[in-house]
Amino acid sequence: MQKKIIFSGMQATGNLHIGNWLGAARNWARLCAEYTCLYCVVDLHSLTVRQDPATLRENARSVLAWYIALGLDPKENTLYFQSHVSAHAELSWILSCYTYMGELNRMTQFKDKSAKNEANINAGLFTYPVLMAADILLFQTDLVPVGDDQRQHLELARDVAQRFNQVYGEIFVVPEGYIPPVGARIMALQSPGKKMSKSDENLYNCIFLSDSPDVIIKKFKRAVTDSDNEIRFSEDKPGISNLLTVYSCVTGRSIDQSVADFAQSGYGDFKLKVGEAVVEALLPYRREYDRLIADTAYLDGVIAEAAGKARHLAAPTMARVRTAVGLP
Repeated sequence: MQKKIIFSGMQATGNLHIGNWLGAARNWARLCAEYTCLYCVVDLHSLTVRQDPATLRENARSVLAWYIALGLDPKENTLYFQSHVSAHAELSWILSCYTYMGELNRMTQFKDKSAKNEANINAGLFTYPVLMAADILLFQTDLVPVGDDQRQHLELARDVAQRFNQVYGEIFVVPEGYIPPVGARIMALQSPGKKMSKSDENLYNCIFLSDSPDVIIKKFKRAVTDSDNEIRFSEDKPGISNLLTVYSCVTGRSIDQSVADFAQSGYGDFKLKVGEAVVEALLPYRREYDRLIADTAYLDGVIAEAAGKARHLAAPTMARVRTAVGLP
């Protein structure tokens, strides 16, 4: 029986953080036994913000090295750069002709990013969800591991696929989302009402995978809590709940077990213990990343082989789409 297909990706802008790890990559590594998995470094998406070329290339390699370090075996998963498969951009243009302006106007991420980047509200930022739809549909994807903030984009991909299929027949698989039950959304340490983001101006909001142990501990010690000194998981305690989620994810203990672990602890000890748990959990991955990023020949080989494989996997879909719409 042929395996179903999973596709997901991360941008090549800056360091990965523990939200990327706990909300996405950690779950990806568990899925390759059951699915055919493609994990992309979405460097074309990164161009919606002005990039230094050398830094973008360096960041893209860093993300790919982190993919492998976090447990994605390149022999079992296709790990590649989006820009190395031109079909992403070609399909994005075709699908943009089947996507309505009103649908794109409703995308909340466009509104959020436009507010933060008023000097460069470009067309790519507006049509970003169409490229994301192309990324997914290009490989006849069955399952898309996404965080809560990407649900809207996945729904757009589903709508566009269904619209295209209604016109031309069953060209695309209509993908489903995979939302991990715990750790799907790690929040900012200083502002637990918003998601952790590597683009956050406040560096204390984000724990990067490349942060030193001392920096990680320092950031957790400064994490926002509240004034009642009670450790419990509740909507009215976003800071504490976020720290409990992180602790639960890195230790493998349930939320209830995590709460019990700190029944007699104050906030200071609690935050320190969460930081120490993250440092300990990250240590083997950091060592593997350092080894991989130094092995230029190995990474170059992975990149070249994966690009060829991804192009091969994309070719049948593009052939069907071109025929369907009437391209010679």
